[in-house]
Amino acid sequence: MQVEQLSWEGSSGWASSDNPVSDADLVLIFGDGKALGASDAIPWLRHRFPKAQFFGCSTAGEILGTSVSDERIVATAVHFDRTTLHAAQARITAADDSFETGRRLAQSLPHAGLRHAFVLSDGLNVNGSELVRGLTSAIPSDVTVTGGLSGDGARFETTYVLWDDRPHTGLVAILGFYGSSLTVGYGSLGGWDPFGPERLITRSSRNILYELDGKSALKLYKDYLGDHAAGLPATGLLFPLSIRSDESATPIVRTILAVNEDDQSMTFAGDIPEGAYGRLMKANFDRLMDGAMGAAYASQSAIRGSQPELAILISCVGRKLILKQRVDEEVEGVRAVLGSGPALTGFYSYGEISPFTPSARCELHNQTMTITTLAEAA
Repeated sequence: MQVEQLSWEGSSGWASSDNPVSDADLVLIFGDGKALGASDAIPWLRHRFPKAQFFGCSTAGEILGTSVSDERIVATAVHFDRTTLHAAQARITAADDSFETGRRLAQSLPHAGLRHAFVLSDGLNVNGSELVRGLTSAIPSDVTVTGGLSGDGARFETTYVLWDDRPHTGLVAILGFYGSSLTVGYGSLGGWDPFGPERLITRSSRNILYELDGKSALKLYKDYLGDHAAGLPATGLLFPLSIRSDESATPIVRTILAVNEDDQSMTFAGDIPEGAYGRLMKANFDRLMDGAMGAAYASQSAIRGSQPELAILISCVGRKLILKQRVDEEVEGVRAVLGSGPALTGFYSYGEISPFTPSARCELHNQTMTITTLAEAA
């Protein structure tokens, strides 16, 4: 595997590293939504890498090495020695279509030799939980799935997925990796502290929450958030909801995407099952760092002693808002675990797709650092 990394800024154009890849098979592209639409940005990459599969999305922040940026584009060009690729896309017009969209995408990939599937989705008009269920219902059980939901900073207005060299709204895309020489690792961990009592979810519909303990969930949130309530839904990123289906289940964290004052509902990035239990969460800086490093350890151990050559980091926009000017530190923590060998790329998202650990099922997560590591045998 050979890797070249590049970055684009409107004032200076593209800048690349010192190890050019002339025959890239894949270019991962993550960037600010407006930057992705710049007239010279993606066309320049296409001229530079004419045969490569372009795959990417808009972000709430871009990761390149141990640097986190806004309002630019980062690109990682990869030449594989023995791994082949196949990509597909599907339109999604409403969150209710999420399961079927995921199922169609999984079916559209050839299954023979499929090693791993990487998914990028519209970040707003989707139920991430249903999308993942659809994907995993139709993909071979021995194929791993990771990915994330595209972002739009803290604006929550428009997100994009890159296809045919152009950014599109309302799109979900899947990239299949084929061949026995590729080893894939993954891990996803959070690092948030619970506060307030655990409450029964008494009224919900898929990813829309209406009531906790028979009371308005939105009013309850506003009571807890205090002055932060005026900034909903963006300020809700600082106070996600942890849910668990029963006492033995691992809690899943959910992020707010929208609020509806008319019916006092809250829309989350994934399912909020009626009859489950919910509890508000708040940030703990040290635990956020531990979560990022824990995800790196899990992703490294999953590749069974191989040295990762590429790591794709997808972290939640809520973590970035909490960490602020110290956001680079969570990426530096990942570097400390993985070492200097692998190229690091990725983005801040509206949702992360991965199993927690190699033994767990694939799920949608919020407020985690999710890492996919790739290594290719010579």
